[in-house]
Amino acid sequence: MKLAKETAPDETDKELSSEELAEEEEDGSDFEIHSQESEEGQDRLEDEDEEFEGETDEDDETDEGSGEEDAEGESDEDAEEDDPDEVDEALAEYMAEINAEQHRKPSWHELEDPGSDSSEDEREQRNTVGNVPLEWYKDEEHIGYDRDGNKIVKGQKKDELDKLLERQDDPKAWRTIYDEYNDEHVVLSREEIELIQRMRKGMLPYARTAEGERFDEGPYFTWVEHDGQPLVDMPEPKRRFIPSKWEAKKVVKLVRALRKGWIKPKEKESVKDRQPPTYLMWSDDNKVAEKTAVNLPYIAAPKPTLPGHEQSYNPPTEYLLSAEEEAAAQRDEEHPFLPKAYDSLRKVPAYGRFLHERFERCLDLYLCPRTRKNRVTLDPESLLPKLPKARDLRPYPHVLYDRLVGHTGPVLALDVDPRGELLASGSSDCTLRVWETRTGRCRNVWTFRSPVTDVAWNPQSGVRILLVAAGKEVMLVDGELCPSRLKGPVRTLKQLEGGVNEVAKSEADGTTWCKWQSIPDQQAELWGNGMQIIHDFTVKTVSWHSKGDYFATVAPSGQSKSVLIHQLSRRMTQCPFRKNKGQVVHVLFHPSRPMFFLATERHIRVYNLLKQSLVKKLTPGVRGISCMSIHPGGDNLLVGSNDAKVCWFDLDLSVKPYKSMAHHRYGVRGVAYHNSYPLFATTSDDGTAQVFHGMVYADLMQNPLLVPLKILRDHTVVDSEGVTACVFHPHQPWLYTAGADRQIMLWCEV
Repeated sequence: MKLAKETAPDETDKELSSEELAEEEEDGSDFEIHSQESEEGQDRLEDEDEEFEGETDEDDETDEGSGEEDAEGESDEDAEEDDPDEVDEALAEYMAEINAEQHRKPSWHELEDPGSDSSEDEREQRNTVGNVPLEWYKDEEHIGYDRDGNKIVKGQKKDELDKLLERQDDPKAWRTIYDEYNDEHVVLSREEIELIQRMRKGMLPYARTAEGERFDEGPYFTWVEHDGQPLVDMPEPKRRFIPSKWEAKKVVKLVRALRKGWIKPKEKESVKDRQPPTYLMWSDDNKVAEKTAVNLPYIAAPKPTLPGHEQSYNPPTEYLLSAEEEAAAQRDEEHPFLPKAYDSLRKVPAYGRFLHERFERCLDLYLCPRTRKNRVTLDPESLLPKLPKARDLRPYPHVLYDRLVGHTGPVLALDVDPRGELLASGSSDCTLRVWETRTGRCRNVWTFRSPVTDVAWNPQSGVRILLVAAGKEVMLVDGELCPSRLKGPVRTLKQLEGGVNEVAKSEADGTTWCKWQSIPDQQAELWGNGMQIIHDFTVKTVSWHSKGDYFATVAPSGQSKSVLIHQLSRRMTQCPFRKNKGQVVHVLFHPSRPMFFLATERHIRVYNLLKQSLVKKLTPGVRGISCMSIHPGGDNLLVGSNDAKVCWFDLDLSVKPYKSMAHHRYGVRGVAYHNSYPLFATTSDDGTAQVFHGMVYADLMQNPLLVPLKILRDHTVVDSEGVTACVFHPHQPWLYTAGADRQIMLWCEV
């Protein structure tokens, strides 16, 4: 009973009121408590206190019951031995002592020291690293060491979702804080929470005095009066509340003098000025330190070798030379000094090579500069980019499968029809040949009046029309001469509506752009049924629109007529670019947008055909653009140049190349993308064709992956011309290359 009375908490200090907790929620807390003190948290604390009090009451009742039973048992046993009057007197004295102990106030030495009542004294510190920032251990797997020297491993950090679930399951989570120094979670007791709340209110941390009284019951201190009079009866002077006018004037004068430079602040004496001057007796008067102080890569010259025993005026006997050794030493230039023995220093003659050696020393200091160079040790393999292996990027063409021979001049152009059945090739021998891709057999041969510079099949798989550029004429060859083996309707030139023998003129000034006409009857036997468009200048390249109704022609020497856009269905020609800044080299249509790419020797301009405006101007940074090809996705452009560079443009990223590759030795003649595989190829006058892996990702935050795969070398360089053109098969990983050696080669994946 006595122990229960002493440990029972005071009623005023038993639990916190809801008003205090509401004030604490408004003030906020600087401690890392997992949740704010809310009504729910107060209810949890009250429930825990009630459970604790209930358990204490039950224990007290149990102790009282057991005590009564023991007392009854003992009284029954001792009743026979002890006198009843003596038992009553002892029991009365015992109860009086208990009442006196309950009403007695504890003395100051019996109370706990409030200054030492802290969590630091109660809980033992696991971490013994001292007062060092934990940032030093941010890259380590531990945060310190315990008393036995073992590492304190960092606990696994939980994400916010796990912390939320833990707070919902644990009723004590709202009064749990995280000790970062010891990497552990500490549950605050009710007394500690009350202490925190009192400190946040600006009250004293502890509610009891040394005499056991509460501070809340009275004032912090009591005023001691002496005979009813205050300690000092003098009224406060007025000057204590009004700033001094004279001091303000003096301060203004000092500030004015400092601004005008009348008063200069005293410079602080440096540490070097305080020390007495010192000199190095056996050094170069500290000149080396002065030169290296400005971070110059200067290295002091090595000092001359100090004289040894052989240069003494009286050397030991073993250093003296015999007559034969002296004669041999005189012939040897490496040992010009001959040791000799003298009785005294006065007999030593002047050194004959003194001036010569001093002069050589001066030359060494003057003509031999010494600089400090940082040596960098690098692994050559670390400089290479980490790329996937070529065998992991298959399929790609790397084996020569077939040679197509038939042209008598350099092959200048190649193209495969959209169905992948036929291959068209144009040569400087003024012929156009059509080959079967499966068998390699030549199906048809057309002969023109000029060299065939470019060929292009209509991109629509249902239209079999071949566009041929030969001199000033652009031919539309009918595809009915090359019947398709695949099932499905195939439209030919005869089935397209529109008239012939029309002249395309400008509506403004009547300028003639070109002339549309059907192939003459005397040439129909050689060329077949088709049409021809006669230009005023030599046409170098042609390009189809993705829908197959429009195509563009480029005549570099045509000036204002260098770029013409033709419409096949209406037999109409337009000249959208009257003034070109530079000689036009190549043009392309965007595969899905109304965009038009026009390449000059230095720049590539991108136009919007609907708005008829310039969108952007690409700057490859090369000397002369020779060819270009656009990715089937439309977001990347490949450009080849005459200075052996290939530029990859990301049209959504920048107007400058994403990557410039210089894998060829001479000018690049052709570039091509594959329609379905992540492949692209380049050809050059060095006689090689190179195949690359070019993966373009749908994620705009991920850069394209460019990996060189194979160098194809079977073509022969003829008259400084190597591989002139290349084209991929639309469905298979096959590559066709044409060269100045009159051959067409098929490269496949075996």
